[in-house]
Amino acid sequence: MIGHMKADGLLGKNWLKGAEGDALHALLCGAGHNLRMILRHLRVLYCALLSLIVMAITAVTGMAMAASPLDAAISRRPALTLG
Repeated sequence: MIGHMKADGLLGKNWLKGAEGDALHALLCGAGHNLRMILRHLRVLYCALLSLIVMAITAVTGMAMAASPLDAAISRRPALTLG
Protein backbone atom coordinates (compact mmCIF):
# COMPACT_ATOMS: atom_id res chain seq x y z
CA MET A 1 0.00 0.00 0.00
CA ILE A 2 2.82 2.39 0.80
CA GLY A 3 4.48 1.71 -2.56
CA HIS A 4 1.15 2.42 -4.26
CA MET A 5 0.84 5.71 -2.37
CA LYS A 6 4.36 6.73 -3.28
CA ALA A 7 3.76 5.90 -6.95
CA ASP A 8 0.65 8.07 -7.06
CA GLY A 9 2.52 10.94 -5.44
CA LEU A 10 0.31 11.05 -2.38
CA LEU A 11 2.89 9.91 0.17
CA GLY A 12 5.52 12.54 -0.41
CA LYS A 13 7.39 14.71 2.04
CA ASN A 14 6.46 14.05 5.64
CA TRP A 15 6.18 17.25 7.68
CA LEU A 16 5.32 15.42 10.91
CA LYS A 17 8.10 14.83 13.46
CA GLY A 18 9.55 11.47 14.49
CA ALA A 19 8.45 7.88 14.14
CA GLU A 20 4.95 8.69 15.36
CA GLY A 21 4.71 11.38 12.70
CA ASP A 22 5.74 8.87 10.03
CA ALA A 23 3.07 6.43 11.17
CA LEU A 24 0.43 9.15 11.40
CA HIS A 25 1.32 10.46 7.95
CA ALA A 26 0.95 6.98 6.42
CA LEU A 27 -2.37 6.51 8.23
CA LEU A 28 -3.73 9.86 7.04
CA CYS A 29 -2.67 9.15 3.45
CA GLY A 30 -4.50 5.82 3.59
CA ALA A 31 -7.61 7.50 4.99
CA GLY A 32 -7.49 10.09 2.22
CA HIS A 33 -7.17 7.33 -0.37
CA ASN A 34 -10.21 5.55 1.08
CA LEU A 35 -12.24 8.77 1.03
CA ARG A 36 -11.36 9.34 -2.62
CA MET A 37 -12.52 5.81 -3.44
CA ILE A 38 -15.81 6.36 -1.59
CA LEU A 39 -16.38 9.66 -3.40
CA ARG A 40 -15.67 8.00 -6.75
CA HIS A 41 -18.31 5.34 -6.04
CA LEU A 42 -20.80 7.96 -4.89
CA ARG A 43 -20.19 9.95 -8.07
CA VAL A 44 -21.00 6.89 -10.20
CA LEU A 45 -24.12 6.19 -8.13
CA TYR A 46 -25.24 9.82 -8.44
CA CYS A 47 -24.82 9.77 -12.24
CA ALA A 48 -26.81 6.54 -12.50
CA LEU A 49 -29.58 7.94 -10.30
CA LEU A 50 -29.67 11.19 -12.24
CA SER A 51 -29.93 9.35 -15.55
CA LEU A 52 -32.84 7.28 -14.21
CA ILE A 53 -34.64 10.44 -13.10
CA VAL A 54 -34.09 12.06 -16.51
CA MET A 55 -35.37 8.94 -18.27
CA ALA A 56 -38.48 8.89 -16.06
CA ILE A 57 -39.19 12.57 -16.71
CA THR A 58 -38.68 12.06 -20.44
CA ALA A 59 -41.07 9.11 -20.43
CA VAL A 60 -43.74 11.09 -18.56
CA THR A 61 -43.43 14.16 -20.78
CA GLY A 62 -43.41 11.93 -23.86
CA MET A 63 -46.71 10.41 -22.73
CA ALA A 64 -48.13 13.86 -22.06
CA MET A 65 -47.09 15.07 -25.51
CA ALA A 66 -48.72 12.00 -27.13
CA ALA A 67 -52.03 13.09 -25.57
CA SER A 68 -51.95 16.51 -27.21
CA PRO A 69 -55.13 18.36 -28.30
CA LEU A 70 -54.38 17.54 -31.94
CA ASP A 71 -54.40 13.83 -31.17
CA ALA A 72 -57.71 14.24 -29.34
CA ALA A 73 -59.25 16.06 -32.33
CA ILE A 74 -58.08 13.38 -34.72
CA SER A 75 -59.51 10.62 -32.57
CA ARG A 76 -62.96 12.35 -32.49
CA ARG A 77 -63.14 12.55 -36.28
CA PRO A 78 -65.53 9.93 -37.70
CA ALA A 79 -63.84 7.01 -39.31
CA LEU A 80 -64.02 6.62 -43.05
CA THR A 81 -66.15 3.69 -44.07
CA LEU A 82 -65.91 1.99 -47.36
CA GLY A 83 -69.06 1.02 -48.71
